[in-house]
Amino acid sequence: MMHAAAARYDMDRFGILFRASPRQSDVMIVAGTLTNKMAPALRKVYDQMPEPRYVLSMGSCANGGGYYHYSYSVVRGCDRIVPVDIYVPGCPPTAEALIYGLLQLQKKINRERNAYNWFQRHI
Repeated sequence: MMHAAAARYDMDRFGILFRASPRQSDVMIVAGTLTNKMAPALRKVYDQMPEPRYVLSMGSCANGGGYYHYSYSVVRGCDRIVPVDIYVPGCPPTAEALIYGLLQLQKKINRERNAYNWFQRHI
């Protein structure tokens, strides 16, 4: 994730900035193995985000449990806890894959906004 924010890829040029507080963010990136003990904390952070909120699941561990899929203490995908909008595959995913996923999320947000504006004009 930090590699994608460095000078080579520079996510700032796409308008993507990292925020430390969930109350200031629109997108939550879930990366790494999600354990059963951490699942309520993930849900709490998701609930603290303002609407509209989006979730990007990054890597095979967050997408489906990854290497630890059959462990008793691992949630088999963060989509069982929070609704996921974009999945980024890979173990670990490359910086290009993360940026591509974020750009796909931007396209999805623009489509939703355009549909909402059309609906407001025609109703």
